[in-house]
Amino acid sequence: MEPVLGLLLVLLTPAHASPAMPEPCELDEQGVHCSCNFSDPQPDWSNAFLCAGARDVEFYGGGRSLEPFLKRVDTEADLGQFTDVVRSLPWQRLTVGDARVPAPMLFGVLRMLGYSGLKELTLENLEVTSTTLPPLQEATGPDLNTLSLSNVSWATEDGWLAELQQWLKPGLKVLRIAQAHSLNFSCAQVRVFPSLVTLDLSDNPELGERGLISALCQRKFPALQVLALRNTGMETASGVCSVLAAASVQLQGLDLSHNSLRHTASAPGCDWPSKLNSLNLSFTELQQVPQGLPTKLNVLDLSYNQLDSKPRPDELPKVDNLLLEGNPFLEYEPHSGKYDSVVVTAPVRLTLAVSVSGTLAVLQGAGLFA
Repeated sequence: MEPVLGLLLVLLTPAHASPAMPEPCELDEQGVHCSCNFSDPQPDWSNAFLCAGARDVEFYGGGRSLEPFLKRVDTEADLGQFTDVVRSLPWQRLTVGDARVPAPMLFGVLRMLGYSGLKELTLENLEVTSTTLPPLQEATGPDLNTLSLSNVSWATEDGWLAELQQWLKPGLKVLRIAQAHSLNFSCAQVRVFPSLVTLDLSDNPELGERGLISALCQRKFPALQVLALRNTGMETASGVCSVLAAASVQLQGLDLSHNSLRHTASAPGCDWPSKLNSLNLSFTELQQVPQGLPTKLNVLDLSYNQLDSKPRPDELPKVDNLLLEGNPFLEYEPHSGKYDSVVVTAPVRLTLAVSVSGTLAVLQGAGLFA
């Protein structure tokens, strides 16, 4: 087998680089962040050793297929002689992107990273080809806190989450999936995520409320507190409420911003999660406050919508902090001490700020994020 880092996608072959070829890897002055872009026709793969001492590491494959390297790697080999080396890597965050990767190679990497202290893994712009056998033992991969996937396609289609989950220890707390090719999970195969607190499905514009039903596998997310659904094709707040009720998730924070939400004049009754205290409806093109919102909230974000009049008290839930910045009625309404960008109807210890997304500020205010 190649040296231990050979399984980590970039050191799978000896270097055959021209002396004049620019180095593909850069390490910052502090030695913390290291990034490699292997876009040259014959890259110097060995240059990746520059990243061995960094904490935040990025490897980009230049859009090439890594399948020719698979025959050089024994993904079931005894790793005993390499485990001490992997444990010594200070890597905390790893990004792998822009490549066509055979599944056995990807899961071989995860198997080796199981001996590391890696906490955050990002996979982006990857095509995962073929399938792989089950892990040699239970949860052989890294003990991640955060897993982010963006524009990753899988040969296993609807079964990809269940397959990937086999290689991760059960402590995952944050899962982000953007530009997914399939969120129609095979829920019967998906195991429980016992520690998952945040699920971010943002930037999947074709998801919709019907797709959300498939993505929120019932009873698979018992610890879920925060659900982010920015730019996911949601149509009504009440429709999302119905999906949450069917999935039996007890959220504290819900982000529906950057969806084109319709107002429903006679929204059907729905029981929102009893612990829900933060709802983000900013940038949703609302012309009036939707009916059927939760009866009580700590934070309701209605900023940057099309509200042409001040919401009446009977239109709103009982809310401690109401964000209204960026609505048309504020442009022509005489200034008063009662309404600015935030209306506080009860004293609470919250720190609120409005940004383009608004989400982080709202959830921080609700005490969900540090």
